[in-house]
Amino acid sequence: MNDFKTWYHRQPQALRTIVTLNVGVYVAAQFLHLWPAGFRFVMEHFALHPVFPDVLFEPWQLVTYNFMHTSGGLGGLLHIVFNMLWLYWIGKEFERMHGRQQFWTVYLVTGVGGGLMCLLLQPLFPAITGSGVVPVVGASASVLGVLMTVAILYPYKQIGLLFFGVVRLLYVVIGFLIIDALLMLSTSGTAVAAHWGGALTGFLYAKVVRDEIGVPSWMASLFGGKQRRSRRSSARVPTLFERIKSFFSGGPTTNNSGSRRPTSSSDGSPSRSSSNNRSKEVDRILDKISEQGYDALSDEEKQTLHEASQS
Repeated sequence: MNDFKTWYHRQPQALRTIVTLNVGVYVAAQFLHLWPAGFRFVMEHFALHPVFPDVLFEPWQLVTYNFMHTSGGLGGLLHIVFNMLWLYWIGKEFERMHGRQQFWTVYLVTGVGGGLMCLLLQPLFPAITGSGVVPVVGASASVLGVLMTVAILYPYKQIGLLFFGVVRLLYVVIGFLIIDALLMLSTSGTAVAAHWGGALTGFLYAKVVRDEIGVPSWMASLFGGKQRRSRRSSARVPTLFERIKSFFSGGPTTNNSGSRRPTSSSDGSPSRSSSNNRSKEVDRILDKISEQGYDALSDEEKQTLHEASQS
């Protein structure tokens, strides 16, 4: 038990909280099955009913359904187990590199995106919103959103799969979406629209973070930073994400004017030299993550990366 507690508290805070909430709700739901009236109340008010305008009176459903795995039996157990495993495998490293605020944002925003897709498509294609059988529940939209976000931010990221070997994460996400397309031909009741909506929102989110899609300045804080500066600004020190993005894309880190980032101080000042040394150390740590994974880092290296992500 002590080993589990130690392992549990070593996990990133947002990931730990999200997994705990999902598991806690799943366990509570199994007991609620013994109290039909209570279970019915929870499903009526906290699961997503993608029917307009009813959802306007309970808009929190767009968030709460992302934490609800309420089915019993083996199917319900496998639903939450695989969702949480994928979230753990991909989300742990993402949170450690981008911070808990960004992880929470991606999880919630993509989940809401999945819910809105259900709401949009329900009048036209009720079969793919799941509403024809039961209300929409489960973290699948958010999990697919997280996977898609990471797959777009780091297109060369690979994971190992049983029977398939090492494959790019982007191909895994595409495979899930193809399976969803096939589910449309069945009567499984799976909310395919939520999965597509979560993945689409994750795709758009990553594109905004990569500065490939513009957003109003007041929305900039949702995408990991303060108000974005004008592209005409020059001599700007690249952020940690920009250094990570440059590393995974195989290109040099540049400033906004398109020139290569200088590697030494022009005035030789100690503060500029110290900043360059820290930048080189972060680059070395990112190289190590790419080759050996995050868990290969020492405690000191993890602390260095954490401090750099806060600057």
